[in-house]
Amino acid sequence: MSEKALHDDHSELIGPGHTLGTITDKISEIALIEPKKTPIGWLAVTGIASLGVLMLGVTVVNLVFTGIGIWGNNVPVGWAFDIINFVWWIGIGHAGTLISAVLMLLRQEWRTSINRFAEAMTIFAVMCAGMFPLLHTGRPWLAFWLMPYPNTMGMWPQFRSPLIWDVFAVSTYATVSMLFWYMGMIPDLATFRDHAKNKISKVVYGLLAMGWRGAARHWDRYETASLLLAGLSTPLVLSVHSVVSFDFAAGLVPGWHTTVFPPYFVAGAIFAGFAMVLTLALPIRAFYGLKDFITDKHLDNMAKVLLATGLIVTYGYALELFIAWYSGSPYEAYMITNRMSGPYNHLYWSLILCNCTIPQLFWIKRFRTNVWMLFFVSMSVNIGMWLERFVIIVQSLHRDFLPSSWGMYSPTIWDWGMYIGTIGFFLFMFMHFIRLLPMIAIFEVKLLVPRSGVTGKSGGPSHGKKPGSHGPDAHTAGAGSH
Repeated sequence: MSEKALHDDHSELIGPGHTLGTITDKISEIALIEPKKTPIGWLAVTGIASLGVLMLGVTVVNLVFTGIGIWGNNVPVGWAFDIINFVWWIGIGHAGTLISAVLMLLRQEWRTSINRFAEAMTIFAVMCAGMFPLLHTGRPWLAFWLMPYPNTMGMWPQFRSPLIWDVFAVSTYATVSMLFWYMGMIPDLATFRDHAKNKISKVVYGLLAMGWRGAARHWDRYETASLLLAGLSTPLVLSVHSVVSFDFAAGLVPGWHTTVFPPYFVAGAIFAGFAMVLTLALPIRAFYGLKDFITDKHLDNMAKVLLATGLIVTYGYALELFIAWYSGSPYEAYMITNRMSGPYNHLYWSLILCNCTIPQLFWIKRFRTNVWMLFFVSMSVNIGMWLERFVIIVQSLHRDFLPSSWGMYSPTIWDWGMYIGTIGFFLFMFMHFIRLLPMIAIFEVKLLVPRSGVTGKSGGPSHGKKPGSHGPDAHTAGAGSH
């Protein structure tokens, strides 16, 4: 790429007029603002989310003391809202790892402004997802039985159980994602340490920064660790939701027993994850005035990813129809007929509208950079992907092989309370993240400044170098203090 083309590309990823110092100041002031100056909007959203957390707590307490009979699960539909929401939340958590690891290895620099809060979204989504299978067992206090720990009885988990597969896949994914997220924040936590005015904040950020000084040795080890974690995380993007899909593909239920599920679920997870990233990024961008960092180029690229993964998901739906016909199985054929014209058919056609039809608007460029259109499409995808999980689980179970065992499923108020409660918990955690930690990677955004031709403090254009070879203004612990 020519120098001019490189300059034009980077200038689309950061607003004009920014120096290394202004980037630090604008991002850090969001978290380092005095408590009494906390924006009313943040307090309002956090207050609403707190009500959701309260609802979740009441539901879980009632569930533990009464049993899972408070849910609407029944004999034909043994998996219902609990597994629907588990798969939905795990899917949402995929975008963070994809943006952080895969796009990093592919050297896609447009990830720099969105990777940090996408990683945080991953952590909180996995926390929400993990609640459902544990509570679904009915005895969450015995969850340690799922781990192969040494014990005097010589009992081991049943490794042929999908529940065990989920435990290992999700716990590995959560651990690596947490390490990647925390390690990526260390340079910015050092910046917060040096800019914080409150003594307690200085101590807390200092402890979290683990002695970071921005030395060349620190940057060398940081880059090595980043590449290793990115290489470790990339297969997880494919493996985690593939393992989740095996929960269904390993069964003989019509609509589940198919080899297309692993790639189909992975594409759907990335589709749902990017939709949630857009859903969160657009309000944050508007509320905190971050249009200089989350630019139209970022929105355009995310919309393209959403369009591409949406087409893969649409192909998966078409393949389900083909497999049902090609298999020659009357049970598979009836499963498709039941989806299209059965008692839950309105949900099937709604998911086709949300996941297949509405995202086609992104073929038009002006829709890919229109904030309202982006928010509308991303919310449609969030709803559509939840409906997809409902259709896969409930519609396959409520009418399987024997008409004598058919039945209908209706969620109870406690099903909805658990689901809405996890949304409240997710927002509660996310709002505290953006209030206390750097939600945009400060040092990574600074890498765009020298190569975009923006002048620094000295007034002359800077030239791009690798992290660690910059002067103190760019990447030391006190970056931005100049």
